Amino acid sequence: MKTYIFITLCLFGLCISSLEAQTTIEQQKEAIITEEREALKKEVEAINEKLDNAEIGAIEAQMQKESAAERRALNIENRIAILENQSALADRNEQTSDSDREVQEDNNSTFDELGNMFRIRINKKRKYDRRTYSDFVLAVGFNNVITTGESFNDTPFKIGGSRFAELGWAWRTRVFENSNWLRVKYGFSFQFNGLKPDDNQYFVSENGMTYLEEFPHELRKSKFRMDNLVFPLHFEFGPSKKTETENYVRYSTRKQLKVGIGGYAGFNIGNRQKLKYSDENGRQKDKFKGSYNTSNLVYGLSGYVGWNWAALYVKYDLNPIFRNNEVTQRNISVGLRWDID
Repeated sequence: MKTYIFITLCLFGLCISSLEAQTTIEQQKEAIITEEREALKKEVEAINEKLDNAEIGAIEAQMQKESAAERRALNIENRIAILENQSALADRNEQTSDSDREVQEDNNSTFDELGNMFRIRINKKRKYDRRTYSDFVLAVGFNNVITTGESFNDTPFKIGGSRFAELGWAWRTRVFENSNWLRVKYGFSFQFNGLKPDDNQYFVSENGMTYLEEFPHELRKSKFRMDNLVFPLHFEFGPSKKTETENYVRYSTRKQLKVGIGGYAGFNIGNRQKLKYSDENGRQKDKFKGSYNTSNLVYGLSGYVGWNWAALYVKYDLNPIFRNNEVTQRNISVGLRWDID
């Protein structure tokens, strides 16, 4: 009985020692992580200070932060591996029964730089030369019509009330190997071209033609909208800033002048007309969908001149708005465009 009690006490003591040792190792791991994060925090603060003093650009600052985060992540991985190897060696030499202790190696682990800045894979290698970038495209402005044989001053549409919008995604690829002065920009966009007829008029389709006609009641609102899916292609010119190190080369067009010349082609995907008026039954609101004999294929010329993300934007449809009409009318838009990367 005494022997059984003695063995039990020994085993209990070994378990307590093992738990204490495990707790000590976990504390050391936490200390390593805390130390490396604090060091990374100081490095990031120093990089931000250089950025604020205009010693480096935004892209260079971001790359330095990523490099520092990757280095600190590797430090954590290596130091913890050394700690676990030393613990395993000591346990093996002491011939303990703790056979569950192993060195954990995770080549796909991630490290969160200061908890919210960014996550990177330790094994992920930065591409040396990145030639293609992508941008979100947003454009808004005024829309109207150019009619063959008529002055623009005689347009039957409200100049300030007729508007357009464009939403899309574009890719920008450098043409030359060692120069970024010429880029090809391509992608897809949804265009929404709106027209507001003047003089209490609205669109009527009859006998394969579409024309404006006076509405029998007083209109509070008359709006016609054409929705298109197009695929723009532009040649973009302009200077850029080059950043080159042993590990990567980058070209940045931020805070630079840019000029884009090109066009687009696509399809008309829908037309809508909205009318608001009052009659003997009170206020009315009508919405109509239909082809209105608009051109199914949409194509035209476009261009922009800008600085940084914003640009003055012009687009002009070469296709007529309405098929079979005696007078040819083409859509034109002028506004602002933002290419946000």
